[in-house]
Amino acid sequence: MSDSEEHQFESKADAGASKTYPQQAGTIRKNGYIVIKNRPCKVVEVSTSKTGKHGHAKCHFVAIDIFTGKKLEDIVPSSHNCDVPHVNRTEYQLIDISEDGFVSLLTDNGNTKDDLKLPTDETLLGQIKDGFAEGKDLVVSVMSAMGEEQINALKDIGHK
Repeated sequence: MSDSEEHQFESKADAGASKTYPQQAGTIRKNGYIVIKNRPCKVVEVSTSKTGKHGHAKCHFVAIDIFTGKKLEDIVPSSHNCDVPHVNRTEYQLIDISEDGFVSLLTDNGNTKDDLKLPTDETLLGQIKDGFAEGKDLVVSVMSAMGEEQINALKDIGHK
């Protein structure tokens, strides 16, 4: 093998490890985030119960899936680690809505992002469609966690 050969290693593998981070169950609070049944959720209720003489205290989490709105529950010993999703919010300006329900968004660096569908929430969907039809400049807030993205809020920044 000669020295002039260059090797390029590209890792396409994703173990999913970067999508979450561990946090002790006893330190997760209401309005925090947690992964339950491989779904990113927002905690709406936490209760801690003491168990028997030699048992562990347990945390009972009630949480709502941040994308589907489904209610999920989990019980974890408070000393154990839970997965917590990395949740990001990004704002994009809405450029266009296509016939098939996808939106075209303008990113900060001037590129377009065309891989997001309109939200399923009827109220938000109506606000986006109405505002767009009226020719308003709309900025949508996109929440992303664990490889999923969804529009979850809308801001009206005035007329064009």
